[in-house]
Amino acid sequence: MICLKEFDFDAAHFLPNYNGKCEHLHGHTYKLVVKVEGTPDHEGMVLDFVRFKNLVKELVVSKLDHAFINDILPQPSAENIAVWVWQQLETPLHGPNYHLFEVEVWETKTSGIIYRGETC
Repeated sequence: MICLKEFDFDAAHFLPNYNGKCEHLHGHTYKLVVKVEGTPDHEGMVLDFVRFKNLVKELVVSKLDHAFINDILPQPSAENIAVWVWQQLETPLHGPNYHLFEVEVWETKTSGIIYRGETC
């Protein structure tokens, strides 16, 4: 069973190792979708939505919203942001009946990345 929460945040970045429009400072309203996989516990829940929301907001959204992402990541592509989000959440979103399954980072309505913790 997959439990998910969706978030959005506004942030600016530029891609110094890229040759194109995105090498210049610009911003996005990002969409972030975080998914955990698990089985319902004795309360009938994979993960309480309130706890889920609070963890992601505290560990990720509060650091990225209205931020200059280059201060966090030297090459803040959607791919690298997804890996960073995974690293922030993998341990906190691991419980007796669930674990982090997938992170989606959307830069625009039509362009995004899905990351499942695989190594490159």
